[in-house]
Amino acid sequence: MADNSFSDGVPPDSGEAAKNAGGPEKLTDQVMQNPQVLAALQERLDSVSHTPSSYIETLPRAVKRRINALKQLQVRCAHIEAKFYEEVHDLERKYAALYQPLFDKRREFITGDVEPTDAESEWHSENEEDDKLAGDMKNKVVIAEKPAAEEPNPRGIPEFWFTIFRNVDMLSELVQEYDEPILKHLQDIKVKFSDPGQPMSFVLEFHFEPNDYFTNQVLTKTYKMKSEPDKADPFSFEGPEIVDCDGCTIDWKKGRNVTVKTIKKKQKHKGRGTVRTITKQVPNESFFNFFNPLKASGDGESLDEDSEFTLASDFEIGHFFRERIVPRAVLYFTGEAIEDDDNFEEGEEGEEEELEGDEEGEDEDDAEVTPKV
Repeated sequence: MADNSFSDGVPPDSGEAAKNAGGPEKLTDQVMQNPQVLAALQERLDSVSHTPSSYIETLPRAVKRRINALKQLQVRCAHIEAKFYEEVHDLERKYAALYQPLFDKRREFITGDVEPTDAESEWHSENEEDDKLAGDMKNKVVIAEKPAAEEPNPRGIPEFWFTIFRNVDMLSELVQEYDEPILKHLQDIKVKFSDPGQPMSFVLEFHFEPNDYFTNQVLTKTYKMKSEPDKADPFSFEGPEIVDCDGCTIDWKKGRNVTVKTIKKKQKHKGRGTVRTITKQVPNESFFNFFNPLKASGDGESLDEDSEFTLASDFEIGHFFRERIVPRAVLYFTGEAIEDDDNFEEGEEGEEEELEGDEEGEDEDDAEVTPKV
């Protein structure tokens, strides 16, 4: 029995009609006059996936009106969320006061002002048995010719914060060789939150012992925050964000300012042709530029791309000091926190690759795997 059906609504003789057509325009006229062809074309157009915005445009006016009402509710939710984060900030302030006595004792141990008791120094590590065995073996080795040297006992924990700077890539990238002797005088870093009723902010305090570089005992960096939806784009609100920062003036001792360098420049007199050499100071790369930050534009003018990147990096560093470095300083000193961070990042990447493999399906066996090093 002959099959009189046609694919996609196009009659079997449409190809022949196209051959007999007198040209593209005549063919188009014939197609547009064929209701079966038009129906097939419409069906295909209807099957094309729509974007959310194009779908919304097709809705009746009454439905769009209700969607607008939902958006108003969403804005009110954003303002409630902002209030929630303000209370979280108050809670942070409360618990910061509870942490501070422990951080003060931490500073005393680091500087050597206080020696921890045996009970305070007791810690059972995973490698405790190996360390004990190595110690016993060492004690059994007797060298008659050379008496054992007395083990050094420096004051406190030397170069504690400077070691953290070296361990953390985000910070070590900022430190120049001539910054290192100064950072070795760093004794403590504190985080202080804004007082109740004041605009949301936090201050990083860098406490230094007396040194040959500047007279300040404390260098500060204030980060101003905002916890309210943007009037122009309220749906972008995702919690408090740093919006600006202020540094402080460093009172450098004469000839010790590492944030500037002196260069010599030759100038030629236009009339007489004589040449003179002048010296001038120009900015110099240094970690201590951290305390002279770029200001966010407050006059409505947008910053250029490089400035935006610099400001965003500054905000990220401030947040990292507050959330990670200060609360977990000893773990960044030993490197344990850095290992945890690295393992966490690798886990995220591995999970993402696994999901991609599941989506690929049949192509998974053919995928080229590049081993991580």
